[in-house]
Amino acid sequence: MTITDSTIDSPAGPVSSGGNGKRTPHVKVAIIGTGFSGLGMAIRLQQSGVDDFLLFDRADEVGGTWRDNSYPGAECDVMALLYSFSFAQNPNWSKTFGTRDELFTYLKDLTDRFRLRPHIRFRHEVVAADWDDEAKVWRIATTAGDYTSQVLVTGTGYLSDPVVPDIAGLTDFQGTMFHSSRWDHDYDLDGKKVAVIGTGASALQFVPKIQPKVGELHVHQRTPAWIGPKNDKPTSKLKGWMFRRVPGYQSFRRGFNQWGREVLAFMMTRPPIAEKTLGGMTAKHLAKSVADPELRAKLTPDYTVGCKRMLFSNYYYPAIQADNAQLITDGITRVGPNSITTADGTTREVDAIILATGFAATERPFAARITGKDGLTLGKEWAENGMTGYRGTTVSGFPNLFMLLGPGTTLGHSSQTVMIEAQLNYVLDALKVIDARGLASVEVHAQAQAAFTEKLGKLQEGTVWTAGGCASWYQDAHGRNPSIWPTYTWRFRKETKKFDLESYQVTTLIGEQSPITAQA
Repeated sequence: MTITDSTIDSPAGPVSSGGNGKRTPHVKVAIIGTGFSGLGMAIRLQQSGVDDFLLFDRADEVGGTWRDNSYPGAECDVMALLYSFSFAQNPNWSKTFGTRDELFTYLKDLTDRFRLRPHIRFRHEVVAADWDDEAKVWRIATTAGDYTSQVLVTGTGYLSDPVVPDIAGLTDFQGTMFHSSRWDHDYDLDGKKVAVIGTGASALQFVPKIQPKVGELHVHQRTPAWIGPKNDKPTSKLKGWMFRRVPGYQSFRRGFNQWGREVLAFMMTRPPIAEKTLGGMTAKHLAKSVADPELRAKLTPDYTVGCKRMLFSNYYYPAIQADNAQLITDGITRVGPNSITTADGTTREVDAIILATGFAATERPFAARITGKDGLTLGKEWAENGMTGYRGTTVSGFPNLFMLLGPGTTLGHSSQTVMIEAQLNYVLDALKVIDARGLASVEVHAQAQAAFTEKLGKLQEGTVWTAGGCASWYQDAHGRNPSIWPTYTWRFRKETKKFDLESYQVTTLIGEQSPITAQA
């Protein structure tokens, strides 16, 4: 069917009209976000014959994190062949690792190739999504109107809401300040005194790009990272030709890379092996890149490799050793109107501050906008009990809610597109089961979710993520790690291969609760 703003009834009956006398537009599937997750869901729905869906985005273009992160040098740390969909491959990558512009273009091309734009509602920020347990629909309030849907899919990711650090005086700074994910391209950095707060993945990419331009560069490091060399090479003419002309060649190379990365999962579940292999590689890269023993000591982590996200760069170490650059490891005590003071008492004048301080990965601010049964918000549930879910996709108390890249799906060794594709298959199979059995809603049993969470915790035991002795953005305020999938991706694909209805309680189309165990 062609998507319009006409209204259809919900599975449990007509959806009530708004105060203006107009009935609320209703769709089978509402998707929030147009990054990899949201677009992937839309494409797979379309390929499976489901055309009754809408995507909502607060921006005016698709792309998600690859739309928002436009800082200089932005690119992926996963090979482009794998950081793209197996069902929509791109034979035209210019080099091993896709640049931000290439990835953004890829997502826009997918949108046009699969004719998704009629399904997208741009400038429709979802401010609330409430489950109506009587009508068995999600009531979705956006900045441009209200909608309802039988199923709600969140594709908001975990790198969408930037973190601003709590530093005394930061709000009083009178110079220019911006987060790396909200880069101010109108600000001219030439000759300026620039402070960078944070040394994570984003900083490693933009610091080498801005260092030649600025007058002074102050890089404030709280914790050093394990940094390995990046084997990035231009795509040869022959390889490009084979991608485009030899059937199956690109899929073979993609699959080879995907399975090859499972070796990293083996290492990370065995810290001594990770220390010897990955740690040895990064230590060698540091020793080769930094001759000064004092600086090298400042750049050497004191925690197990892989405990925090591993980073890769060939240019970061040279950039911070340039004559106009300085690595500062004393903590920031205060920001003045035009300066930064550190714990050693030094005050440095700065014209601009760039925050490379990451994202609210474990808080998921969007969760506060989702309300399930009995008025329970997902944000409150997670704040009180920790960020948990079932197979990274569903949450008890929130019927017909499917989260892409939900709890326990972050990877430290491979591409998130592998996890997304596995979840897409799970959601599609769930929709088939819902339709085949005439169900109004499905909600994972609390016991099934608790058992899965316990299993995930046991899988984390003895890995670099729990035995590593570091604090990372994988962890929540209580020191738990609700983010990482701590084992092989093939295990996750096996977990999500089929929708396991026996783990869910269901309601029928006439609204009767069915607590009995269903047979798959």
